[in-house]
Amino acid sequence: MTIPASTYRLQLHAGFGFRAADAITDYLDALGVDAVYTSPYLHAERGSTHGYNIVDHGRLGPELGDEADYDAWTDHLRARGLGHVLDFVPNHMGIGSGENRWWNDVLESGEASLHEGWFDIEWAPPKVGMAGKVLLPILGRQFGEALEAGELKVVRDGGSFFVAYYERRLPAAINSLPRILRPALARLTLAADDSTLAELHSVLTAIDHLPGESSTPADAREQRAREKDVIKRRLAALLGESEAIAAAVDATLHELAGTPGDPRSFDALETFLGEQVYRLSFWRVATEEINYRRFFDVNELAAIKMEDPAVFSAAHALVLRKVSEGRITGLRLDHTDGLYDPAAYFEVLQAEARAHAPADTQPLYLVIEKILEPGEALPRHWQVDGTTGYDFLAAVNGLWIRAEAGPRLTRFYHRFIAAEGDYASVAHASQIAILRASLSSEIHMLAHRLERIAQASRRSRDFTRISLTSAIVETIAAFPVYRTYVRPDGTRTASDDACIDRALRRARRRRPDLDVSVFEFLRDLLMLRNLPEEAGVRAEAVRFAMRFAQLTGPVIAKGLEDTAFYRYNRLVCLNEVGCDPGSFGAAVDEFHAHNRRQREWSPRTMTTTATHDTKRGEDLRARLAVLSELPDEWRRAVSAWSRMARPHRTEVDGELAPSRNDAYLFYQTVVGGLPLDELGEGDAVPPAFVDRVAATMEKATREAKEHTSWISADPEYDAAVQKFVREMLAHPGFCGPAAALARKIALHGAVNGLAQLCLRLASPGVPDTYQGGELWNFSFVDPDNRRPVDYERRRQALADIQARASDPAGRARELLANYLDGRIKLMILHLGLVHRRRQRALYLAGSYAPIAAGKHVVAFRRGHGEQELVCVVPRLTYTLMGGRAAWPLGAAWGEQSLELGGAASWRDLLTGAEHRGGALPLAEVFADLPVSLLVRA
Repeated sequence: MTIPASTYRLQLHAGFGFRAADAITDYLDALGVDAVYTSPYLHAERGSTHGYNIVDHGRLGPELGDEADYDAWTDHLRARGLGHVLDFVPNHMGIGSGENRWWNDVLESGEASLHEGWFDIEWAPPKVGMAGKVLLPILGRQFGEALEAGELKVVRDGGSFFVAYYERRLPAAINSLPRILRPALARLTLAADDSTLAELHSVLTAIDHLPGESSTPADAREQRAREKDVIKRRLAALLGESEAIAAAVDATLHELAGTPGDPRSFDALETFLGEQVYRLSFWRVATEEINYRRFFDVNELAAIKMEDPAVFSAAHALVLRKVSEGRITGLRLDHTDGLYDPAAYFEVLQAEARAHAPADTQPLYLVIEKILEPGEALPRHWQVDGTTGYDFLAAVNGLWIRAEAGPRLTRFYHRFIAAEGDYASVAHASQIAILRASLSSEIHMLAHRLERIAQASRRSRDFTRISLTSAIVETIAAFPVYRTYVRPDGTRTASDDACIDRALRRARRRRPDLDVSVFEFLRDLLMLRNLPEEAGVRAEAVRFAMRFAQLTGPVIAKGLEDTAFYRYNRLVCLNEVGCDPGSFGAAVDEFHAHNRRQREWSPRTMTTTATHDTKRGEDLRARLAVLSELPDEWRRAVSAWSRMARPHRTEVDGELAPSRNDAYLFYQTVVGGLPLDELGEGDAVPPAFVDRVAATMEKATREAKEHTSWISADPEYDAAVQKFVREMLAHPGFCGPAAALARKIALHGAVNGLAQLCLRLASPGVPDTYQGGELWNFSFVDPDNRRPVDYERRRQALADIQARASDPAGRARELLANYLDGRIKLMILHLGLVHRRRQRALYLAGSYAPIAAGKHVVAFRRGHGEQELVCVVPRLTYTLMGGRAAWPLGAAWGEQSLELGGAASWRDLLTGAEHRGGALPLAEVFADLPVSLLVRA
């Protein structure tokens, strides 16, 4: 498999499928892209806009096109020498649309299903009456209310019967069908010797002799499944043949439906529903009682047991076939922290990839979605090339922050919102809230397992359920990384032990009321040491430890990325996936240290500054970072806006809405994202921008879960936020000053954006460009960042850039002068990608050496054989330029120089300028552009 020199991410959906991707292949090739990297495209739920809710791993998504469309697209990629990296989802599947055959089989047959072991279901939960059942929290109100309102019915499609809840269809257990067929039989007046009557009796007898859902031994499941299918075919044929029987069945179903207003009329339907493998419940019940593992807290995404060889084979057959055909050259693996044993999965996947591509001895290119906390590294033995690049985003994001302004901005923020508490305390409170709310059912399941283990030993049997639950909650909330990787055999690393010990120490400090022995008991289990001798108890301990490891990641992600990041709004360009909002700025040496580690440990990792999951566009963050260079002006602006905004806030439950914290987020959102080239007369804001900000604020306030949320929306608060947004963005007294401040920082934000682009192109790793990001990316959080991309505009802009290649310096100056249109970014990306593709060894295997050039410059050198590249970019240019909205070019750099040594000649990839070696004056390096990529001539 060829390691890509770069990738370009495409979001595929019904409006942009295989043919649309094919139509821009020539453009991406001309741009310099080396591999096209796409969102998942296996068969997902109807109407999916993202592809992560797969229902069938064995088919391509029908809404994206057919096999011919797919083959034509991938043939054209191969013809141009472009690779293809697919985003693959190994952790979970979609179960909400009724299209998932595996899940439907579980709902129909329960523990007797052929696919029962394919999902992570707790068949013996602590809830009374739930043994052998799956909780389905899909109802909009309490079960009894929904039942007596006539919202639940039994319907048939031919010979198949379903429980219907509005448009949703759930398969009915075949063992429950006699409750329909026997009353229907009593309605019939057919002759005793009628063959269809005899067949109906025979079908009922066959159902009666079919093994039950929970009593079928494993070796008899296939036989039961065959018999079940035969019964369903016979029943379908019978109902199709006999109008009398079909009419009797339909009359029974009508009677079974009950009559609203007559509660007793629903007793039979309740009994029928009670015989199903699943229990229907109010959707709010999921937070406490759901008994199947989900993707985070999404009820309609059920986790699958990829550690099961049968599941692995079924899920990977199509993808591996595409690998063997050369249509897929790499995989991006989604949410691998949710896997039972990630290391084992990577090993098996690489082995299968080699088996399907025997002529190719190199491993499959694999990158994984993984958030690395400060100081954390991927285990060296993992058979992957690296992460999807959030660690690089975090390393580069802090470069544009003026650390000295941190205390002032922090003091003002806390004064403004009238609340104290650093980010660490906000993060801890957010994780506790998640553990006690949306993921509390998972905690209950863990505590139930832990209590069973504790009861098996006289040393631990006195631990109460409450103390065990408290220890679990506090330990997870204190976890310093997303998860540890203790393996089922007890194998673990020193870093695993250190993380577990650190979490337990923190938890003990926060809960001194809990007996220390509870935490010591938990430590032994999490490290899989000092386990009980009984085989059953040891197996239960292993299951507990592995399930615990699978849960910490979702808790941290939901608690931090989806809660704390929306609560702590000091400077929101820092609130990004992979970043630490509590850290204010990063030294240049820290960035170099990160790059050196990547060069040594994961030289082929993906590097990115924008993804489908980032909270804000890369260039929006780059603009907002400039606020750290003018904290006093920001303070004065926000204070003035807040006074102006008073009449536009609404009293809700005795307090003004939106809160000052949410208003503070709004001000940053507007200044960071304002489209300066689209403002109307008097700085009137475009209606489309107003709608985008309104949608973003709704999502942000609901994710924060302080005044409203997705689960418990407060319509009054939501309406107040929408009113505030729309009135403020129509207020000239706000829009004019906001636009003025945005203009003041926009140029320096653009410098930051171009600088981080050059760093991404030149640093160790494989740079990814998120769709449309070749021009400025001022998008907000999903779904705003998945808006349609105008590729025709980009195609024309690229053609114009290529046509002016004979005068690179003049081209650069003209594009810089018109920087608001984004073509300058496109030019730099194009030239950098083309060079990477031509000199891939330089970038994928080249050495890395920092070059000291002062606090306002980031510079480093790459080398491989005779090829050398020097990347030089500025930072903190608002400060450098004394607050002037002017490019940091030429004389702005005074006598500063860049020491390259030797007498080699250098050519600037971006401007064509030639330089002699030794000490290069920065005034010359930045003569035409504020960034530079120098290659040795």
